[in-house]
Amino acid sequence: MDIRNVSIFGLGKLGASMLAGMASRGLNVIGVDINEEAVTRVNAGQQPVQETGLGELIAANAERIRATTDTDDAIRNSDISFVIVPTPSDHRGAFTLQYIRFALRDIGKALKEKDGYHVIVITSTVLPGATRLGLLPILEQESGKKCGQDFGLCYSPEFIALGSVIRDLLNPDFFLVGQFDDRSGDYLESVNGQVSLNDTPSKRMSIENAEIAKIALNSFVTMKISFANVLADLCERIPGGDVDVVSDAIGQDSRIGRKYLTGGLGFGGPCFPRDNVALSFIGRSVGADMQLLEVNDTFNRTLSDRLLERIKPFVAAGTTVAILGLAYKPLSHVIEESPGIFLAKALSDAGMRVIGYDRLAADPARSALQYHALVSDNLSEALKDADAVVIATPDDEFKALSADDLAGDKENITVIDCWRLLSDTLKDADRVTYVPLGRDMDLGIAGNVFHELWAAE
Repeated sequence: MDIRNVSIFGLGKLGASMLAGMASRGLNVIGVDINEEAVTRVNAGQQPVQETGLGELIAANAERIRATTDTDDAIRNSDISFVIVPTPSDHRGAFTLQYIRFALRDIGKALKEKDGYHVIVITSTVLPGATRLGLLPILEQESGKKCGQDFGLCYSPEFIALGSVIRDLLNPDFFLVGQFDDRSGDYLESVNGQVSLNDTPSKRMSIENAEIAKIALNSFVTMKISFANVLADLCERIPGGDVDVVSDAIGQDSRIGRKYLTGGLGFGGPCFPRDNVALSFIGRSVGADMQLLEVNDTFNRTLSDRLLERIKPFVAAGTTVAILGLAYKPLSHVIEESPGIFLAKALSDAGMRVIGYDRLAADPARSALQYHALVSDNLSEALKDADAVVIATPDDEFKALSADDLAGDKENITVIDCWRLLSDTLKDADRVTYVPLGRDMDLGIAGNVFHELWAAE
């Protein structure tokens, strides 16, 4: 099976990156969006949203890319359609289907007028049962056709990280294929095989199992992050404790692995927190015990408050604190659930003057922090008047800072390094009080406790 013509509904970060990535692998791709500006930009060979390498890849493959607001055109001229529209969380923690239902109504109507078999792939994250019971009936009703006979349906979300979406799309660890039937899955497998740059395995299963697997994977990663932060807190209280040394050791075990085991700040962004909450919601709805996930969510949401308490001994009220890193992670402009944003607000509320800096997230951060902090477009300006610096994201730009960059003409500056980026550079630096979180902070807690625990009677 050789499918060459693909359509993608939704030209956000993931959809636009899929469009560019698939075109770079030789597929002819039609992008569809109700946003006419996004359509115009794609047709001009430009990126409709910011994402690493996206603009260059669209421009390099423009002959195989076009965009439209016309659903009929996209369905008529493609064999398989990927639907990547928002499924935001509601007040319960579930994912709403409002936008995807709207898209599928138009797709169903277009299917009604099309001769031949066509596969719809739901790539938006949805909860178990949503695809078969909440979405499939719309396609069948609007098209007047039968799934499995006249058209195919799959649920196949991507596992990507903002800032590296294209790389992740082209080099996935595996493909998750939730299929209505084998024929639907075969169509999707044909496209996956052409897109992947490596010999990527596929896990084909029922739609419901795939829906569970998607949010379960993300939720598991959040628990790994939280465990790393528990270790970091412990290591700060143990003489000679170092979370990186411990994590490097236990990460060698194939049952654990090193990824996402670096103690620092909590998990944020548009996926991890909400997926953890959503898995808890669906579990409670069917009577499963979800205490573990609920505790994990609570633990993560209290990290900023606990971090503030660890920082307070080093920064007095009235001092100026620069927070480096306002996005939820490096190489992203997204500030949703960002630990840096939470920390900036907490420090401001505690009486500090806060100056934030992030090379990509300045504009959204400025809006979020308008009553709490200044946001600078220039790293040097952010550091100029700072009495203390908090490194909130492990960005390479911050890793390159020297003691002179940080201290400037000041006699001394306190650097609180949440990710230990500058441990080699600053550990013996003049004019810098260096505080690497996750390492022995000489809190004096363990001495007496250990003596009481282990001293000979």
